[in-house]
Amino acid sequence: MEEIRKRDGRIVRFEPEKIAIAVHKAILAVGEHDGKLAENIAGQVVRRIAENFGSSIPGVEDVQDIVEEILILNGHAKVAKAYILYRQKKTEARDAKKLLGVEKDELKLSLNAIRVLERRYLLKDESGRIVETPAEMFRRVAREIAAIDDNYGGDVKHTEEEFYEMMTNLEFLPNSPTIMNAGTNMGQLSACFVLPIEDSLKGIFGTLANMSLIHQSGGGTGFSFSRLRPKGDMVQSTKGIASGPVSFMTIFDQATEVVKQGGRRRGANMGILRVDHPDIIEFITSKEKEGFLRNFNISVAVTDKFMKAVEEDQEYELINPRTGEITQKLRARDVFDLITTMVWQTGDPGMIFLDEINRENPLQHIGEIESTNPCGEIPLLPYESCNLGSINLSAMVDDSGIDWDKLRDTVHKAIHFLDNVIDANNYPLEEIETTTTQNRKIGLGVMGFAELLAKLSIPYNSEEALGIAERIMDFIKVESMKKSAELGTERGSFPNFDGNVQSRTYRTMRNATLNTVAPTGTLSIIAGTSPSIEPIFAISFVRNVMGTQLLEINPVFEDIARERGFYSKDLMIKISRSGSIQDIPTIPEDIKALFVTALDISPEWHVRMQAAFQKHVDNAVSKTVNLPENATLEDIRKIYMLAYKLKCKGITAYRYGSKDEQVLVLGGLTGGKQESIVADSEFSGECLRKECNI
Repeated sequence: MEEIRKRDGRIVRFEPEKIAIAVHKAILAVGEHDGKLAENIAGQVVRRIAENFGSSIPGVEDVQDIVEEILILNGHAKVAKAYILYRQKKTEARDAKKLLGVEKDELKLSLNAIRVLERRYLLKDESGRIVETPAEMFRRVAREIAAIDDNYGGDVKHTEEEFYEMMTNLEFLPNSPTIMNAGTNMGQLSACFVLPIEDSLKGIFGTLANMSLIHQSGGGTGFSFSRLRPKGDMVQSTKGIASGPVSFMTIFDQATEVVKQGGRRRGANMGILRVDHPDIIEFITSKEKEGFLRNFNISVAVTDKFMKAVEEDQEYELINPRTGEITQKLRARDVFDLITTMVWQTGDPGMIFLDEINRENPLQHIGEIESTNPCGEIPLLPYESCNLGSINLSAMVDDSGIDWDKLRDTVHKAIHFLDNVIDANNYPLEEIETTTTQNRKIGLGVMGFAELLAKLSIPYNSEEALGIAERIMDFIKVESMKKSAELGTERGSFPNFDGNVQSRTYRTMRNATLNTVAPTGTLSIIAGTSPSIEPIFAISFVRNVMGTQLLEINPVFEDIARERGFYSKDLMIKISRSGSIQDIPTIPEDIKALFVTALDISPEWHVRMQAAFQKHVDNAVSKTVNLPENATLEDIRKIYMLAYKLKCKGITAYRYGSKDEQVLVLGGLTGGKQESIVADSEFSGECLRKECNI
């Protein structure tokens, strides 16, 4: 027998090894470890199919019925029951997907991945009806981005197949606007933009209009408000009084609320103010009232001079940006303590280390960086944009460990893809197109790092994990440079290459920057892996999907639990009440050490992991230090200072419960019964604030 009929009527190649895999999972589920049993059962099933069907083509359901029969005849009733439950689970998932309008799921995506794609990514007609499958979505993207190769004499069809395979295998995914807009009339493919704000009404409202166009096209915007004159300063043209940066931020926030980015991706901003701006105290405390500036992440831009003053308990100067005059002096530790107090209380502000960013700025001969994109992973010059993508590290592991050859191949394809995006892009402003194509910045990052560690049996909070992080990111950096240099030879270096830092070492380079670590948000949900470089947030929890509560279990943990023989549905439900396994006595100690969650880990490990990746990233690393509700002010002071000392480019922390609106709620007692953790459909495990989930 060579063919089998799928449930949708398609005739495909019969693969007996899939029977063996399904039976093997059922064997593990009942705590048995007979390595030959699955192959033996599969062989008997194939013979029985040949006897029953001859030259006719059986259906999937026919084959599954025979598997159950053979298991029972061989005396494996417990395994047969586990197989039946596995089959039932698959049926329920298919039925749920049908309710979402997805009849075919060629990629074997999770139910929640399908839901995210349906809400945000799959194309719809004018009536809102979905008109493409996930596979067709990836084909649309691959075709549009690969077409750029024609400009350089490349093999477009070959490139399209490489890009398509890389995405459908969930080994690499580009940023959301590329998936949403490639091959559409919109055609805007970048996620990250920085716009300048001049100290005039014309400049401020001109930037506001530009921001609205970018948000409408699916991008996020970063601004430094540091050039605006302080509150109470004189407006010479009218002899009036200036209202200050925070007042103008509220206008930007309200405009963002109005522009909903086509209803698929809400607007997001980064607001930055230098620590030496006279309005810094108002800025630091601006989000004390929940809901104010809800479309902004905010960060204080601190200097080495300020941090040194904090360490030495000295005063520092506030300077009016309009006049350059000193307006007053503040005790640096008081300001630093206010920042960390507000972080403890509200989750804002973050901190960016401005001097460290500009020391590592590869385009120092072009200009100084004042701001980043909304989540802080891309420091950009005014009118620059950047397109991002992430490699799924969990998919780079095989039985022997990290598959370095596969990772190298994926890095090279991903750099090729992201460079093509620059040419395929339909930019919202002429100034952005000019600056972006002059510098050709891209940001290739990672997701699935925590799952990679789990597969390698390495605890996240260990020196070995830090070593793996550095080794992986250094490898990605080196291979990214090789590919960009190769593209530079074939296609030409980016126009501002001369005078750039890379020109001292390389004769050609296609892109001014190459790597970043971005929040992967919904991308990691689609890929079915852990987000970015974050630890696993919860081993098991309940997710709301279309009003239905679904139990979600980390797949790596589930596989190990089945293999080690301690898996049960009741145990998974028990874990979902806290997300952590540390206080469950029936789970082996080595598994507890391996599967530590974000709230199990001491804050310092979060920062040390961020710093380990930052050593080999030319852009920046976005990471949230997720803290338990009982975290102290001193915890936050320590991690903000540690981030500076370890040469991170920024730092963000969030203490559970510091905002009423969160994308995940830990289980509490209801009527004396402990409830499970409940998460929104788009919670990826990165950050609990709604502002992070863009």
